Amino acid sequence: MAKVNEDETILQPKHVARFAILAVCALLFFVFLFGTFYIVSAGERAVLVTLGNPSDTTISEGLHFKLPLIQSKVIFDIKTQKDEVEATSASKDLQTVNAKIAVNYHLEEASAPRIFKEVGIDYVNRILSPAIQESTKASTAQFTAEELITKREQVREKIRELLREKMTPRGIVVEDVLITNFDFSKSFNDAIEAKVTSQQNALKELNNLKAVEYQAQQRVTQANGEAEAIRIQAQAITSQGGEQYVNLQWIAKWNGVVSQVTGGATPFINLDLNKGAGTTTTV
Repeated sequence: MAKVNEDETILQPKHVARFAILAVCALLFFVFLFGTFYIVSAGERAVLVTLGNPSDTTISEGLHFKLPLIQSKVIFDIKTQKDEVEATSASKDLQTVNAKIAVNYHLEEASAPRIFKEVGIDYVNRILSPAIQESTKASTAQFTAEELITKREQVREKIRELLREKMTPRGIVVEDVLITNFDFSKSFNDAIEAKVTSQQNALKELNNLKAVEYQAQQRVTQANGEAEAIRIQAQAITSQGGEQYVNLQWIAKWNGVVSQVTGGATPFINLDLNKGAGTTTTV
């Protein structure tokens, strides 16, 4: 029994070494298997780095081969992305402006290796966001605070133009710039509110004055119309014989009551009911 135990003691280290070799081989196999191939997904590009040296070409989507432990991949997203920053600047009339700017951009495919060499993978925080702030400050300084409100579209175009000048040479395509907010000091906001209120009151007074003038014009037009009607009527009476026309109108409107006293040349109708006939007398 002592001899068997001695032999088992001698054989045990050999088994351990054998298992260790098998484990190392299995590990190397998996490292080689999974470290040899890599996948670049849609909307992405890869830069292959060999012992710290980036390649000069961009690798597109698909399954690709690399040397395990020697080469590694760096993935860049080339889809449209958004970067939103806040910038504090001053207007042309030295008003403090707090702006929030949103920029839609994407990385140019061929520029991925150069971006990685010159800036690194965190290019947004290193060059894009500071460029947005700088372009915003340079643009708002060309407009007064009131113009920043009334000419918002021109300000946006100016920021986009400056940002494109800075980012295009770096391989970053600026698609669009949006001004999501312009905020000013409380004193300026109060002044703007007071100005708007004053303009609204002035407009209201102007509208009231126009209404009064319109009503007066209506009255003048009505009076002119009535005067013209009287003139036409008088002209018609004259054309019908004047006094004779008036007498005819008087007779047409007579209610059958005989006047007891008349004067001048006004005709008088005397009706004698007993005689059954009437005579006209001029007094």
